[in-house]
Amino acid sequence: MGSCPCFGLKKKSNVKSAKARDEENKNRKSAESSNDVSECCSGNGPEENPKEDGESPHKARIFTFRELATATKNFRDETFIGQGGFGIVYKGIIGENQVVAVKRLDTTGVQGEKEFLVEVLMLSLLRHSNLVNMIGYCAEGDQRLLVYEYMALGSLESHLHDVSPDEEALDWNTRMMIACGSAKGLRYLHDEAKPSVIYRDLKTSNILLGEDFHPKLSDFGLAKFGPTGDQSYVATRVMGTQGYCAPEYATSGKLTMRSDIYSFGVVLLELITGRKAYDDNRGPEKHLVDWARPMLREKRSFGRLVDPRLRGQYPGSCLPMVIELTTMCLREEPRQRPKAGDIVEALEFLSSKQYSPNVFNTVNTTEVESGASPNETTAILPKESTRERAVAEAKLWGETWRQRRLSEQSSPEEAYKL
Repeated sequence: MGSCPCFGLKKKSNVKSAKARDEENKNRKSAESSNDVSECCSGNGPEENPKEDGESPHKARIFTFRELATATKNFRDETFIGQGGFGIVYKGIIGENQVVAVKRLDTTGVQGEKEFLVEVLMLSLLRHSNLVNMIGYCAEGDQRLLVYEYMALGSLESHLHDVSPDEEALDWNTRMMIACGSAKGLRYLHDEAKPSVIYRDLKTSNILLGEDFHPKLSDFGLAKFGPTGDQSYVATRVMGTQGYCAPEYATSGKLTMRSDIYSFGVVLLELITGRKAYDDNRGPEKHLVDWARPMLREKRSFGRLVDPRLRGQYPGSCLPMVIELTTMCLREEPRQRPKAGDIVEALEFLSSKQYSPNVFNTVNTTEVESGASPNETTAILPKESTRERAVAEAKLWGETWRQRRLSEQSSPEEAYKL
């Protein structure tokens, strides 16, 4: 990993650079004609902040392999950041001390090459404050590298699952903020991007954190453009990470946007519990969703779901709502799962209800028994705030109760099915 046989052997750099650019153009044409992107590569990607004429905010820079080898100190171990399914990520410095992340893809198999093509196309089309920004790429010879903005705080996975006993766990307010920002990225992919995009790889390791824990979705190598015309799903080979795949997708290969919603529900469950989506070390409890389902159905068990490292420091009055939202995302019937836009609206409200240990009036024992935080304190809200809260809650939970009543009329046993 520290060696780089091509580095230092390149004598005619100008000729090589021209060849590299020719090869890049071929690769880009290949990406546009591949099965993954054939439906929509001619469309223009949406812009969150449109630029003036003449500017191209999506144009990626083409790097030579020498440039990226230099930026990462020849891919030394000291620049290693992490490893994904199809490559290793290094920290590098380009230009005038610009810190970047460089992913060197494993191209020994077909999937690595395919991921490269898809990700270059996706991140050239897509731009949002909750999606990681691709700076450029390299496709010189058999080398395939992607260059991203550097996310200083690493992944959500590391902050949830790789915390030593002497380190402080993520607090409740930060967890809800991360959930809300991640949902906004998903809403952009589903509802605002033209064409729409199914992420297909939503998990805590792909949620990267920048300054002030601002979350961004990353790694779009498995992404698919959404169904077109009369189609309601995309038929594809099952890909993804164990513990996150929606059951209908895992069994049939039929991919929809609601498949992403299920994965988001798993991420929410990880944020609530502090547990991994799949953990071999937990034996019969290794599948997080299977372990949590009985408790998701019983309000008195909600407190048992909460990450013990929070030490009761969370707003107990909001906990049932967060769990209800998680339950909705994890429904086995895809059509009953909420849309990304609805999730954002719910989480914006829930993240506004911040835990504060120094407000008046502690919760009573009834609230504790129903899953409330034993350390929560509640302020007396002004009438206007109370009204806004009531409206938001009614809008969010009204649909759930209507669906339950309809289910009760048709089949009492199905009334509380997740």
